[in-house]
Formats: sequence, C-alpha cells, structure tokens
Amino acid sequence: MGKWTTNAIHISKLRIITEIIGLKPLRCWHKGDPRKNGTLYDFALWEYGRCDEYDVYVENQMMKTIQDLVPKIDILCNIKERYVVDFTLEIVPSIYVGDINPCLAPNRGVIEFCYKTKTNIDIDLYVFNSTNE
Repeated sequence: MGKWTTNAIHISKLRIITEIIGLKPLRCWHKGDPRKNGTLYDFALWEYGRCDEYDVYVENQMMKTIQDLVPKIDILCNIKERYVVDFTLEIVPSIYVGDINPCLAPNRGVIEFCYKTKTNIDIDLYVFNSTNE
C-alpha cells in the first residue's frame, strides 16, 4: 500500500534511503531495471507496508500500512525534500457483489500522516461478481 516513486533516485540513493528510514522495503527497483516482460522500468520504486488482511474498515488496513512510518514523519519529510520523491499510499480494495462492501474513509491519523508527509492517496477499486474470480 505504501509506495514511494520517483524519476530522480539512482541506485545508490535507494540504498541510502533504506538506511535512513531503517526499514527494509517489500519491493525495490531502480529506473532502468528490467521488468519480467523485458521492458525497463521508467521510474524507481521503494515499497513498504503492504497489508493483505481483509478488513471491512479500510482505515484499519491503512493504519497497519503506515504504523511503522508514522514515527518517522520527520525523516520522511527530509527524504522528500533532499531526494525529490513522491509518496503514495495505495489502497486496492476488492468488492464482491452480494458481500459486505468496504468502508473507504481514512481516519484522522491517516489524513494527518498524509498531510504532514505530502503523501498522495491512490485508490484502485476492483469489483468482482464472486469470490471465485
């Protein structure tokens, strides 16, 4: 869910960012790295905090995603300023027809974190007819 993308970070800087934050990214690649399909990434990525546990209150998943990052708001702000990166909290809920629909309202803690770190919120909503899809 939490992604940090940029066109300006180079290989050594991604390692530096990992050291500064003190957290190991879930996924990380550099601009120019090959994708599985053979094309090259046109941006760098440092991803942390994916939450795959279903919760009808998506705000709970958002909080789990950012919980390790909240104490590092000052560090994140310094990284954003020094390395010119964009922060994105990516939310990807699945909705199944006939099932309980998730509540997509972020709580004040999520909003405050995103405001202080200038983090974008990106919601990609997927709707399925059944859980078998």
